[in-house]
Amino acid sequence: MPDRAKTTPLPVREAHGQPLVLVVEDEAALVTLLRYNLEREGFRVIDAANGEEALLIVKEQRPDLILLDWMLPALSGIEVCRQIRRSPEHRRTPIIMLTARGEESDKLRGLEVGADDYVTKPFSPSELVARCRAVLRRALPQAETEVLQYQDLSMDLATHRVRRGAKDVHLGPTEFRLLRFLLENQGRVFSREQLLDHVWGRDIYVEPRTVDVHIRRLRKAINIEGAADLVRTVRSAGYALDVNI
Repeated sequence: MPDRAKTTPLPVREAHGQPLVLVVEDEAALVTLLRYNLEREGFRVIDAANGEEALLIVKEQRPDLILLDWMLPALSGIEVCRQIRRSPEHRRTPIIMLTARGEESDKLRGLEVGADDYVTKPFSPSELVARCRAVLRRALPQAETEVLQYQDLSMDLATHRVRRGAKDVHLGPTEFRLLRFLLENQGRVFSREQLLDHVWGRDIYVEPRTVDVHIRRLRKAINIEGAADLVRTVRSAGYALDVNI
């Protein structure tokens, strides 16, 4: 499956050079696959086969990103995530849960204990790499480019200018914030309630259906004749910045 998102430079810690990824997974074949694809894309990789080993490595080597399997022997991925988030030193370390559990309630549970994202098995290695880049950009904002891009759509954060191909796109403030959030989380599906929390804020009461109105306005503004619809609607789930295929 080809990468859908444009490749962007990896944000890094100057002391280490390449970002260090800790893969916490007890399936050796999957560890090998992940290591190959991550190292090919410029990451350094270390691995742990169980939760206890993972917690020790986090303390000693301070990885930039953790890929954490949900189903681990002895100490579950959920508990590992919970313990990492309790530590002042590591509470901001990005964590992506790897899980075969596809139920929405399970995914929400992972996010509630502190995971930044989740990927359901089986997954595309190229999608996982894109998710890794996205969470690292969010965790290290000082290294984030001022231009967000997906396909032929770009957003210049410094000038607040949005373009689709050679065409300027004019957006209202809410549509701009909505598009920025989707650009920063390419390919990930968000429910109306999640979009309300992230774009409008938890302290503002807005009807969930209001999201639909702004999504329609955003679609009308960014979609051009003969080009792909960049906003995907997932029935009973939500919306994503993702080419409809």
